[in-house]
Amino acid sequence: MDNKFNKIAKIAAGALGLIGVIMLVRVMTADEEALATDIDIQSSVLDPFVSFTIMMLYLTTAIAVVFSIVNLVKHPAALKKSIISLVVLGVLFAIAYATASDAVVTGPNNTFIEGGEAGSTPKMVGALIKYTYILGVIGLATVVWGSVRSMMSNK
Repeated sequence: MDNKFNKIAKIAAGALGLIGVIMLVRVMTADEEALATDIDIQSSVLDPFVSFTIMMLYLTTAIAVVFSIVNLVKHPAALKKSIISLVVLGVLFAIAYATASDAVVTGPNNTFIEGGEAGSTPKMVGALIKYTYILGVIGLATVVWGSVRSMMSNK
């Protein structure tokens, strides 16, 4: 059964890849100026390519999520680790969100930036920036710790 599934999956992936390449070649060979200005060319060349790309994104995302969930259900120890990791990430995001500012966004001369009103959007942006910093520092510390530990174990 697995062997048949693998063959079918390879053929389907190859066919979808070939369709994508054909659509990409159509976009690449279209006249750039006409593509930018002519609605008919856009709807016959670009629209199908964009729709196919979005469909492939949704399909691959769904497949990845389904296989991940199936794998987690089959291996309860991995499920426990995943839940713990998600909780830790949630706590780190909560810390970043709690420390983020929701003040009005100003420019370099303390001038008000249009669209930079105080509220939830600047707070979320600030929280995501701080979250990125937190995860970056943790990643860097992990790399440094691993290097130091491997140097110590070699002696």
